[in-house]
Amino acid sequence: EGLSDDARLTTGEAGEAASRVAGHKAVREALLKLQQDFAAQAGGAVLDGRDIGTVIAPDAHAKLFVTASAEVRAERRWKQLNARGILISLEEMLADIRKRDARDAGRDSAPMVQADDAILLDTTDMGIEAAFDAARRIVETARAKHGI
Repeated sequence: EGLSDDARLTTGEAGEAASRVAGHKAVREALLKLQQDFAAQAGGAVLDGRDIGTVIAPDAHAKLFVTASAEVRAERRWKQLNARGILISLEEMLADIRKRDARDAGRDSAPMVQADDAILLDTTDMGIEAAFDAARRIVETARAKHGI
C-alpha cells in the first residue's frame, strides 16, 4: 500500500490538519520544492490541492479547478466517512467544510483561488462517473493542445 492509498489521508482530521498547516508560510516554503519536483516528474503527475495551479505547478499544461456547492461536498464527505464507520452529523460536516473553505480562501500565503488558466469544473450536479469523464476530457484537450 503506497502513501497515496492510505485511507488515513482522507479522514476529516487529516483534511482539517492539512488546512491548518497550509496557513503557515514556513511549512509551505519547506514543502514547495518537494511538491514542485513531484509535479515535474517524468511522465507527469496528478496533484490535488487548493493551490496547485497557482503556486505548486503554475506552468502545468492541464489545470482544473474542481468545485461543488458546500452542501453537496458536505453530503459526499459525510457519506464517505459514515461508510467507514466515522460518525459525524451532516450539519457538523457542512460547518467544517465552510470553515475550511473560509480559512483556505482567506490565508495570506497561497490562498485558494482559481488560476486564471484553470478550467472550472463544477461537479455539484454530477455523479462520480460524469465528473471523472468531464475531467478526463479537459485533460485530453489540454494534452492535445500542447502536443503531449
